Amino acid sequence: MLISGDASHLKSRKLAAALALLGVVTVPGMHRFYLGQPRWGLVYVLLAWKTPISRIASAMEALWYLFLEDDAFDRCFNTIDGVPLENAPSLMNPFQRRPVTPSVAPETVSAIAGALRDLEQLRQDGLMTDAEFEQKRRKMLEQIE
Repeated sequence: MLISGDASHLKSRKLAAALALLGVVTVPGMHRFYLGQPRWGLVYVLLAWKTPISRIASAMEALWYLFLEDDAFDRCFNTIDGVPLENAPSLMNPFQRRPVTPSVAPETVSAIAGALRDLEQLRQDGLMTDAEFEQKRRKMLEQIE
């Protein structure tokens, strides 16, 4: 199953750093809005009226984003429904910079699929309970993961 969408929805590490740096001299917190953290963005804006804390935090975060590896940035800020891209179910994840290789050979997957069909037939014939079927099905599927 491929993840729907395209790479245009990825958050850019460099743009986040640029927005954080811009927040040091203008309105801090823009980078937080960009990264999908509007509550923190609002905190930064509100703090900017009375204290320099949000401007200092913006400068520190800009440096952090610049020195952060792309993979680490993706794990933090490029997620799908809260799930990091590396854990998303896909053989070729369009959001990643490299393809995800399957951990199990296709022949093994085919063999397990055939065994699952046989188990389903045994369950339908009444030779196996639903609980037994579910237990064996889970063990087989764990081999694929």
